[in-house]
Amino acid sequence: MYHYTECGLKNIWLANGFRNEKTAYGGGVSIENADGLDRAIASIIVRKKQAISGSELRFLRHQMGLSQGSLANLIGSNVQSVALWEKHGKLPKWADKLVRLIYMGYSDGNETIRSAITMMNDMDRVLNQKIVFEETESGWREAREQALDELAKQAQELGMGY
Repeated sequence: MYHYTECGLKNIWLANGFRNEKTAYGGGVSIENADGLDRAIASIIVRKKQAISGSELRFLRHQMGLSQGSLANLIGSNVQSVALWEKHGKLPKWADKLVRLIYMGYSDGNETIRSAITMMNDMDRVLNQKIVFEETESGWREAREQALDELAKQAQELGMGY
């Protein structure tokens, strides 16, 4: 048996589907089809009758690739609440139900839910991205914009017409 703590949950044990391996840093474990295992764990979490714990909420959130802020926006809450729920494990009933529904739709391939999650993840990236400015002869501008202009200019010179 292997105690699978890497998922962030304390109660997951594997009867098989793993290999003990030697690495340059000592002993290690290789899990076969780790993505499938994580999906199976998430499926058990959303279908259980007990309330979702804080660590289970974090696990589901990570499975969907959401930050705390993105999950908060998706369910109409705030990041402080999500952080507290994950830390103390006391989700309001409405949040517990909504997270379960969102994950079920996400895992079943519901395009509306997947699109909403993708939009939240994209917003996170935009909000947290580093924006670099450069001073040019025509004034200050975003460095990426200048790089794109340079690529377009090179493409025109090569007759590619972008």
